[in-house]
Amino acid sequence: MIHDQRAEKFRQIVENKFQIYNSLFMSLPYDKMTNIGMLLPFLYEESRNGYEDGKTPEEIVEEFFKNHTDLHTEEQKVELLFKIIQYIERQVVLFDSIEDAAFPNLHSESDSGTVTNLFERSLQDYKLEKVREKLKDFTVKVVFTAHPTQFYPSSVQRIIQDLRGAITSDSVTQIDMLLQQLGKTPFVNKEKPTPIDEALSIISYLRYVYYDTIGELFTKIKKTFGNGHFHLHEDIIQLGFWPGGDRDGNPFVTADVTKRVAEELRSAILKSYYSHLKFIRRRLSFRGVSEVLTQLSDELYGAIFNGKPITTQDILKRADEAEKILINDHNSLFLDLLANFRDRVKIFGTHFATLDVRQDSRIHQKVIDEVFAKVYGNAEVSHEEKFNKLIQTGDKINADQFEDIVKDTLLTVSQVSEIQNLNGLRGMNRYIISNSDAVKDVMNVYAFFKICGYQDEEINMDIVPLFETMEGLANSEHVMSELYQNPVYKKHLERRANQQTIMLGFSDGTKDGGYLKANWEIYKAKEVLTKLSVQNGIKVVFFDGRGGPPARGGGKTHDFYASQGNTIANNKIELTIQGQTITSIFGNKEQAKYNFEQLLTAGVENDVFKNSKKDLTEKERKLIIELAEISYKKYSDLKAHPMFVPYLQEMSTLEYYGKTNIGSRPSKRGNGSELKFEDLRAIPFVGSWSQLKQNVPGFFGFGFAMQQMKEQGRLEEVKELYKGSDFFKTLVLNSMMSMNKSYFPLTYYIKNNPKFGEFWNVLFDEYTLSRDIMLELTGFKMLQEEDPLSRKSVKIREKIVLPLLSIQQYALMKIQKGEGNKEAYEKLVTRSLFGNINASRNSA
Repeated sequence: MIHDQRAEKFRQIVENKFQIYNSLFMSLPYDKMTNIGMLLPFLYEESRNGYEDGKTPEEIVEEFFKNHTDLHTEEQKVELLFKIIQYIERQVVLFDSIEDAAFPNLHSESDSGTVTNLFERSLQDYKLEKVREKLKDFTVKVVFTAHPTQFYPSSVQRIIQDLRGAITSDSVTQIDMLLQQLGKTPFVNKEKPTPIDEALSIISYLRYVYYDTIGELFTKIKKTFGNGHFHLHEDIIQLGFWPGGDRDGNPFVTADVTKRVAEELRSAILKSYYSHLKFIRRRLSFRGVSEVLTQLSDELYGAIFNGKPITTQDILKRADEAEKILINDHNSLFLDLLANFRDRVKIFGTHFATLDVRQDSRIHQKVIDEVFAKVYGNAEVSHEEKFNKLIQTGDKINADQFEDIVKDTLLTVSQVSEIQNLNGLRGMNRYIISNSDAVKDVMNVYAFFKICGYQDEEINMDIVPLFETMEGLANSEHVMSELYQNPVYKKHLERRANQQTIMLGFSDGTKDGGYLKANWEIYKAKEVLTKLSVQNGIKVVFFDGRGGPPARGGGKTHDFYASQGNTIANNKIELTIQGQTITSIFGNKEQAKYNFEQLLTAGVENDVFKNSKKDLTEKERKLIIELAEISYKKYSDLKAHPMFVPYLQEMSTLEYYGKTNIGSRPSKRGNGSELKFEDLRAIPFVGSWSQLKQNVPGFFGFGFAMQQMKEQGRLEEVKELYKGSDFFKTLVLNSMMSMNKSYFPLTYYIKNNPKFGEFWNVLFDEYTLSRDIMLELTGFKMLQEEDPLSRKSVKIREKIVLPLLSIQQYALMKIQKGEGNKEAYEKLVTRSLFGNINASRNSA
């Protein structure tokens, strides 16, 4: 019933509004965009009907030119296609803004997964004290990353914010003006952003969205669960930050960049305090209080603009002084304003978000090898001997003796203490190692600190292995077992309160092992590492490298965390939020607050409200293992297909990701000209499948495994598993989301391609099989039947971008055939990436 009511509301306030405001585009004075609004519906109809009739994108676009235009030259046709792309990009922005504006009306304060709902449920089940107990030491940490899937420049972002406000108030005049501005504002950066640009873009979200959102949510939790004795710790919601610290994600990040970003984060939070204080001083204008707050304001100003030192304790000391006077002399008037300010200072400190350092283990090994050779000569010794000797050497190494990555790595480590002095210990407190699969990968980092002159007790950093490949996940138990027993590392952990963070990567895991296998291996690794950590007296925290679409670990985040059983440590929920996911689910205060609440309550529910559907029985476990192995074999066979990489290179947009001015990093690891599967970054890999509307990493092998069970007469077992296990159910529903956003008719033409036809049929057959078996499994009549709002959103977005996809495929076909102006068609392909990825925002 609630589903039906929300679906009807969605129709009224999203679908209908889009149709009304979309009509405003028809009369806008776009540069060279005359009549696009009239022509676009024709291209949509040609595309929809053409694909159903089995026509190629080339035939569809050429028929559009012939039937609806009088254009004859290639130059005229290409120019029109560019105009259509620009027009569709703006339609996507309009729909985004309408959907965002509708968010508060489509979601209630008491929805499942909200703080209010958690409170009501805890009252009904007489578990209020248990919830309070859990909230005392539970933490949610969202780590923002600068992955290049957010295409809008800051000028467009600002228009989107204003447009959302105008739509909320239904101001047609203002909407009309903003759409005119949108029509004349470039959507593409002239140059690639630098790592600093990317960092500043996300810092603006910290200032203008998360400062208030997290502050208000903290107050809400405190008031909802407060009883005079309940103390809510200020670390309950934390922010992490990768832009400017993530070298593996971006080889252009240097020690100088890291230092500059740390300074920008500090400056941003001090500016937020300064602005907040302005508001407070308007109310707290009383004798004594006013003078203290003016003094604090001056000190903040000096710290922001004159580089004067200020600490969290300094700010809190002034706030305490003001509070004392307010209570003693002014009847505690407006005390809540001061309390709210002080809470935020405790939450955000002088760091705002914790800046992480991340680098690939193979780079670290190169650094260790070069440093060791410089200190001890080229002796043939094991990796273990190298890090052990360097740890024990006691001599500080001069970074200037080295060049390039070695020098920069040592400079980065050397400046950690400087950043901690400026931003506080929470400003930078962990070093993450990508592609970890051995003890040396962690101990090498410990050695870096020692050779940079740190005493053991001065290493105020958590060293975090990131297990992401199938091999890495399989080795994780052995690696952590050895580390926990290593005398040097054991003492380090004691100094870090016996807490170990372990990161697990979904993106590369799925790319490496396929959807079901990756998810199962990560689940299993968490169980094993939980047990191992408990045995060693270690509090383990799992940090999930989750992306936007399900193929990168995204999907229904609350359901994912709520489905993890009691065999997995639940001390903290920590995950990465990437690219357009930042704007799509954390992009404004209403959405951010709702999604922070969803994460928080998922973790609390897991411990307090025990659910038998979360813990896998031995029978369920065996069945998942069987399914995972079958799907892994199927996916591995696909990866081993000789056409796998060539198909992506020649038939998809893979090669064009690096040509867009959207991110400062290359689209693959390594410098070789030959494209190797292992060097492919997960984003362009998954994104290329998405642009083809095939979403292969999100389902391939999953349906085949279930079909095998059906052929063995065991489908009822799988149905019981779906009904009995929240974990398995979440995987199925997320995979169905991936399939719902697939549209194979777009590439029907490839089935007749002499080189790739057979490979395309392998993909299509698996899609058809997976769709049919999952519908049979769930009893649904359509994909995403259980989530009508998301399904409707997907449908409208796919309709908007269908003409865009036709243009993209048309251009790719021209390039493949070597026809016409190759440079112009390549630009068409590159430009078409933007609108399509932005339209796919609800993948998270």
